[in-house]
Amino acid sequence: MRPAHRQLLPLRSPCWPRPHRQQHGAVRALPAHAQSFGASGNGAGTGSAEGRVQDGAAAMVVGVGCAAVAALLSCFLVVLPLRCAGQTDLKSPQDIQVYVVNTNFTLRWNYTGNDTNVTFSAEYRWFESSDTNEKVRETEWKELSGCQNVTRTECDFSSAVTKYYDEHEVRIRAERGEELSPWSSIFEMTPYAIAQIGPPGVELQSTNGVIKIKVSPPEANQVRKMWIADLRFKYILVIWENSSNPEVRSQSIFPTDTIDDLAPDTTYCLKVQATIPLEFQEGLFSPIFCVKTTRKVNDLLCATNVRILALNMKFHLHWNSQYKQHVSYNVQYLSGYRKTLHDDYSTEWLSVPGCENITDTQCNFSSIISTTPGLYYLRVQAMSENNKTCLSNEVKVDPLRTNEIGPPDVKVDISDVSLHIQISPPGGSECEVMRDHYDLSYRVLYWKNSSNNEEEVKIKEVKQTIATVSDLTPSTLYCVKVQAFSEVYNKSGDYSKEECIKTPGDKSLPLIILATFVTALIAVLLVAMPLVFGLYQIYNKIKYVFFPSCQPPLNIEGFGGQVFNSLYLSTTDEPIENCSIIEAITEEVNQIDFKDYKHSKQSSRDSGTYSNDSDTSGSKASEETLVKEIV
Repeated sequence: MRPAHRQLLPLRSPCWPRPHRQQHGAVRALPAHAQSFGASGNGAGTGSAEGRVQDGAAAMVVGVGCAAVAALLSCFLVVLPLRCAGQTDLKSPQDIQVYVVNTNFTLRWNYTGNDTNVTFSAEYRWFESSDTNEKVRETEWKELSGCQNVTRTECDFSSAVTKYYDEHEVRIRAERGEELSPWSSIFEMTPYAIAQIGPPGVELQSTNGVIKIKVSPPEANQVRKMWIADLRFKYILVIWENSSNPEVRSQSIFPTDTIDDLAPDTTYCLKVQATIPLEFQEGLFSPIFCVKTTRKVNDLLCATNVRILALNMKFHLHWNSQYKQHVSYNVQYLSGYRKTLHDDYSTEWLSVPGCENITDTQCNFSSIISTTPGLYYLRVQAMSENNKTCLSNEVKVDPLRTNEIGPPDVKVDISDVSLHIQISPPGGSECEVMRDHYDLSYRVLYWKNSSNNEEEVKIKEVKQTIATVSDLTPSTLYCVKVQAFSEVYNKSGDYSKEECIKTPGDKSLPLIILATFVTALIAVLLVAMPLVFGLYQIYNKIKYVFFPSCQPPLNIEGFGGQVFNSLYLSTTDEPIENCSIIEAITEEVNQIDFKDYKHSKQSSRDSGTYSNDSDTSGSKASEETLVKEIV
């Protein structure tokens, strides 16, 4: 490593004479007069010369002392930078990173200096935490084992860290001999939080057209483990055909599993990854393994097309038989959790009760299905008369997902204009699994049953087993069907049979008619009464004028017609009567009687019965006529 070059400034002291520069920077040590002790001249001159010599000697002594001090100071200042150069010139490492795979710890950094023969050393400390995840105690800085005096820009310190859940701090510096760089920035980490899952172990076996695979945990056979529970691991298989244009497929597998649906005599390559889904952790893939498949032996004894039919938690296993001779079957099952273990489960298969040594090609295995959710695996073992056996492919049963929801039973009733629907859950009320685990809801469809095909189908969803539909049209035939469904499992069942019922007539119609009639009657009365009253008044006036109710006095009763005819009503064509003169003997009328008549008439007129002018004029005319007749 090259030392740093520093420029030292010349020191000037009060006791140091200013140098006289010459060409090439020569300096004269003494003045010219100090070099000559001249003999010429008088004594005075000699005395003066001696004084000058003494002064020059003193100046030389002082100059030599100052030069010595300056030389020592210059040497001190020159040596001091050289001793501190290691701490100021070496650069600190940068970009500190820690990589953790399982329990393997690697420290990496960058160094931008051009110095040679540089080594690196690291220190660490951690904070011991309590149950509340609070920092309790900070430890002292310690040398990081595996990262002392390393020449590369990375080191392995797996043996130094044992507290995987505590917070750690790491720092590093560069060194060259006794020269030390400043410490780098501190890198903080919690091992478990930054750890990555390592690749799992993989074993393969190609047999009878399938590939059997066995996966071991990433930290198998290790004393120190970052991942304590192996059961949390889920394994992802990526497999493809070793060809120019491979189709890559990915699937989840168990620690011990079988890969089927492969082409015979074909080379497949695969790799496996371990994951912890609950913590969203994805590990590193295993190395790539390639294996060639074999041809599958077609054994007619084996059961084929094994399938499951399940309705309302009633499970049946069906299969096909190709064997023409006598054969018996034994249905076996395995609890799904055993496949998540890394142990051998080949001896854990059990026989289904009631499905042992049967000759039929179906079996009811509802008895093994527990009310607790879980997976099951089933297979069929075929046995010939000579005790030859053959195992079918396995089928997986997830009861609550494999099961199909059947149609519910429905009863309908009507009241007024409301439709009441009573629903019985699929499987009956005694089926607790259907009721409790599925958390069923019901979709009610109802519509008018008419010849109009465009009638709208209305939908109503309910959680209860009783539904009410209102706002129906009276005297109308309605039809209903119900479907059960589960939002949790995203499953819908079949619809029930259609149930139809007719709504009753509208009982409020007579009341409406009666109310309308009463209202109309009241309106008519309110209008007719004033009209009748007005007509009655007009009738009275006419009757009063043309048909008075009072009678005229007796003394003028005989003249009414003539008076009326002659005075008030003039006819356009008066009839002419043929009269004959009859001679009559007239008696003299007592003048007194006439006067009495006139007086009576006058009194009658004054009584107010006929008080109008027309009556008066009529009376006068009658009187004149009467006088003429008498005469």
